[in-house]
Amino acid sequence: MAKQKIEKNVQIKNKKAGFEYHFIDTYIAGLVLTGTEIKSIRQSNVNLQEAYCFVQDDELYIKNMHISKYNEGTHYNHDPLRERKLLLKKREIKKLVISLKDKGLTVIPVKLFINERGFAKLEIALGKGKKLFDKREDIKSKDVKREMDRGFK
Repeated sequence: MAKQKIEKNVQIKNKKAGFEYHFIDTYIAGLVLTGTEIKSIRQSNVNLQEAYCFVQDDELYIKNMHISKYNEGTHYNHDPLRERKLLLKKREIKKLVISLKDKGLTVIPVKLFINERGFAKLEIALGKGKKLFDKREDIKSKDVKREMDRGFK
């Protein structure tokens, strides 16, 4: 059996989030994981595209974060789409709950990474959805910047 490559510097980004939302505030949260989940994360088998966060009983959870099953796991393997608890301080969660009462705000996962101590951390952001004209402005400014960079080289 050939072992798969395990990376130390894992950084999985949700590229779609920056295009769909204006970020108001960001937080770094820990994750409550099982053994096979962290092994899958170290192999970069994670999808954050459809994931979102919600508050339930003064605790923050993430839903629809797909962590693929660990190839060498046995019957103890995890459910890929289970709800996972996020670890934040109580005052940060209270601040998020107060902010979420505003219309149009949501909590989005932005980046999943492994810190220097080996723990999986999730960067989450409080965001407001962009309108269609905001997205067009972003695309236009990126195109102009790209053209300027090409012109100077």
